Amino acid sequence: MSDQSTAAAAGTIDLGGDLTVNRLGFGAMRITGQGIWGDPPDHGKAIETLRRAVELGVNFIDTADSYGPEVSEKPDAEGAAPLPGRPRHRHQGRPHPAGPESLDARRPPRAPAQRVRGQLRRLRVEQIALYQLHAPDPNVPYAESVGTIAELQKEGKIRHVGVSNVSEEQLREAQRIVNVVSVQNRYNVTDRSSQQVLDLCEQESLVFLPWAPIQQTERNVGLLAAARRLGATEHQVVLAWLLASSPAMLPIPGTGSPGHAAENIAAASIELSGDEVRAIRDGG
Repeated sequence: MSDQSTAAAAGTIDLGGDLTVNRLGFGAMRITGQGIWGDPPDHGKAIETLRRAVELGVNFIDTADSYGPEVSEKPDAEGAAPLPGRPRHRHQGRPHPAGPESLDARRPPRAPAQRVRGQLRRLRVEQIALYQLHAPDPNVPYAESVGTIAELQKEGKIRHVGVSNVSEEQLREAQRIVNVVSVQNRYNVTDRSSQQVLDLCEQESLVFLPWAPIQQTERNVGLLAAARRLGATEHQVVLAWLLASSPAMLPIPGTGSPGHAAENIAAASIELSGDEVRAIRDGG
């Protein structure tokens, strides 16, 4: 299998009815320092990785000001801006970490208006195409958090709004306040606890972004068998399985290596049989 396949092979998906992107994106978390902390050890390689992804058809990039913090957006802007067909950015509203590998998945950002202004400046854009509110805060009414993001959308700083780490009930609450176009929840071959939310996304034409998509692949017999048949890596088969599992799925694998980026994107052209999709789903 060639690593020169492009993200276009995965087909396209619509965000909010007015943004169409290829259905395989790129996650910018790993173009930072070790432990998602500080600057990348090789700034040129970080730029090269982003440019390689965009050259291979990626037009949907996930970044967040917590990556570094405030690091991943800078090479993202440098790597993507000079290229034709500038990518749409999806930005996560994560809190700043306290240290390496300490991203807190339980608190939405403080002072979101100030943070969004900084994000726009670092990304060198006038509007964030999709802003993903990272997680409900148990200490703040969810409606209040969503309402703040809705105000930023009215001001034109955000084009579309998504939510993350939500139950079906929380998704419904957010939808009463703002037009939600996407959901990002944990989803992989060993954890499909968000299956009902994914099903809802399919029914309502919302985009579903799986996080932690590659987990315990070495234990999935069906996955290993498909990789052997196809001459593909386990990670490639997992990405192909996600794409085959649901038309709402938009994986955003990340890496700090141009070669690995090309390898991930090549998964867009992998075709699994129906039996293989079911075998991977069932783990056998």
